[in-house]
Amino acid sequence: MIFGVLKDNKIGEYRVVLTPVEAAAIKEDGHTVLVQKDAGLSAGFTNEQYEQEGAEMVDTIEEMYKRCDFLAKVKEIEESEYGLLRENQIVYTCIHPAAHPEQVQAILDSKSVAFTAEDSHRFGSVNCEAAGKQGALMGLNAMLTINGGKGKFVSGLAGAPGMKVLILGGGLVGRSSLQVLQSLGAWCTVMDVNYGVLRDIGRTYNEKVNTQLSTKQNIKKLLPEIDMVINCVKWPKENKDYLIDREMLHLMEKGSVIVDISNDEDGAIESFRETTHEDPMYVENGVVHYCVSNIPGAIANSTSVAYAASVLPHIRSILNHGVKEACIRDGFLRRSLTAYKGYLTHEETSAIQNRPWARPEDVLQLQEEEIDFAPPATRTRSTNFLKI
Repeated sequence: MIFGVLKDNKIGEYRVVLTPVEAAAIKEDGHTVLVQKDAGLSAGFTNEQYEQEGAEMVDTIEEMYKRCDFLAKVKEIEESEYGLLRENQIVYTCIHPAAHPEQVQAILDSKSVAFTAEDSHRFGSVNCEAAGKQGALMGLNAMLTINGGKGKFVSGLAGAPGMKVLILGGGLVGRSSLQVLQSLGAWCTVMDVNYGVLRDIGRTYNEKVNTQLSTKQNIKKLLPEIDMVINCVKWPKENKDYLIDREMLHLMEKGSVIVDISNDEDGAIESFRETTHEDPMYVENGVVHYCVSNIPGAIANSTSVAYAASVLPHIRSILNHGVKEACIRDGFLRRSLTAYKGYLTHEETSAIQNRPWARPEDVLQLQEEEIDFAPPATRTRSTNFLKI
């Protein structure tokens, strides 16, 4: 195949999906590798480094889409790219399809084959780890007096107590935030709906981290003494309630901070609105909000290196075995199949957008195959099936 590394053009995005190391591996497999000019430059990888590994540099995104059988990037397909998608072309990127109906429609209209990368990670996305760790540090920056925060130092000073932090969600993002903040001396409480998760966190930190069941009532009781909230909850899109609504902001002291790493419209935080690295913070009811959607982009080199290593096996499997065989071999890749030649194959998107869908197993005709198992990507179910 002809494989292409696209330059991400989302505002404030500096990562690249593959570094020269991974480009070399694909080249050694016998494929042609095209890299859009300056795709890795902001992450610390020059055009010359890609060329040294056998990649061909391409000036324009139009030529990339025209020539490549398979394209990969980090973030969503931008509106300017919709008309460039081609029938049977394979795309692997973080599509977030349930939240982007226009993008989904463009993919379906093109009859391309699209994988949403965020659903393909067997051991959790490196981007989640990066968002959790760097998001914690961004929250500490928002806490500074010069940024409108309380001006508390994370671990405290002699005679001055440290920060009290509430982390909502004990998954990979939440644990990554906890790892940074607890090691810096913050007083941390983690809330989750899973007692097994809470028990594991307590055991990991020798019960030096408080854990509580995540309920609105428990949050209300705790908010008056909390300096910073970090939201790491993947909020069900059909849930129209909030864990923290606007009225609850009045329970927090002025200069407190909310870092919404999950970054969902109609998510767990009612006062959320997406921000950018260029203008990352706003204040509502005296509470500083940090709501940047692509926090990992701020540490583009480290995140690119780690993310490229994690997605390379999926990309090589598709290149070397084809879409069907790759989906047989890995259930996590199969569940991330979002669209296949005009068919929607993503269950959550079907439910949220009220679109008919077909299971990847059906559209790929895998009924007689021994396939690798993977749990559903979300709890959202849809019975709005297409007839194939």
